[in-house]
Amino acid sequence: MEIFKEEIKEKKDWEEFFEEIEHKSFLQSFDWGEFQKAMGNKIFRWGFFKNSKKIAQVLICEIFAKRGNYFLIQHGPQIKEEKERVMKLFLEEIKNLAKKEKVIFLRMVPLFEKEDEKFLKSLGFKKSPIHAQAYESTIKLKIEDSEEELLKRMRKTTRYLIRQFQKQKEIEIFEGENLKDVENFYYLSLKTAKYKGFVPFSLEFLKNQFLTFKKENKISILFAKYKEKIIGGIVLIFWSKICFYHQAAFDPEFRKIPISYGLVFEGIKKAKEKGCKIFDFWGFVDPQKYPKHPWAGPSLFKQGFGGEVFEYCGTFDFPFSKKYWIFWVVDFLRKIKKGL
Repeated sequence: MEIFKEEIKEKKDWEEFFEEIEHKSFLQSFDWGEFQKAMGNKIFRWGFFKNSKKIAQVLICEIFAKRGNYFLIQHGPQIKEEKERVMKLFLEEIKNLAKKEKVIFLRMVPLFEKEDEKFLKSLGFKKSPIHAQAYESTIKLKIEDSEEELLKRMRKTTRYLIRQFQKQKEIEIFEGENLKDVENFYYLSLKTAKYKGFVPFSLEFLKNQFLTFKKENKISILFAKYKEKIIGGIVLIFWSKICFYHQAAFDPEFRKIPISYGLVFEGIKKAKEKGCKIFDFWGFVDPQKYPKHPWAGPSLFKQGFGGEVFEYCGTFDFPFSKKYWIFWVVDFLRKIKKGL
């Protein structure tokens, strides 16, 4: 049977496809495409059909960079069947689009199994020198059980620190409601970034993300306030019965208070209220295997809540032009600098 590609325009049609898919994230959601447009990027929503049945779909973002344009696919394509045939047709179509758009390469981080690395390389993909701003491995916690049951399954230290946070009578938890709260989170993230040594998301990014997902109450910023001062915050995104622990920030001045432990547990409770079944901790590296990795500490923290580790095949590039190698060298040097 022939497989063919069509543009998908309707949100309902797009979102319904994910209902029976286990491994997914909001980076392929319809709203994430709207967010990308708000950030000034171009998007393409493709569906792949066998007769009248949709068997795959992918959100493609065209990123306009100083060194040249490239396509970015985060946590896609999503393929239900005929993976090999779909990927071959997908490559034919995206090569044609690349010529039209004058794009240098494709960067893709699919939620394929690790064993699919050989398959992707056989199609001409190359292992990327850097990840595509989307996780390649994560921890997922099932949260349908009671709060007490969830606490019982946590690491003893994690459970203790949550209890210590809850005993702090001067701490108030509240939810951000507007762009002023987004600004508060941003300024808090600047303090975190300075303390931890990383580049935070821009204020434009945070505002556009908030405005896009707030329309249907799919985002929440939870803050912890101590003696009238905001000392921590987390950004949660709710999509397809999953809560994503997407961003976090804290004031290093108050690092002796177990802010992160308390806020994540509050986030889990919020996710349960929203009807979510899974709490996705958004990114993980094995701290035993890579103890010097910048994410080793945060990953050890996430492990304490329980949950299951899921590893995927990683980030891959598909060059359309020799100019790709300029990107490769710059990204490789950036990776070394970050210690990744």
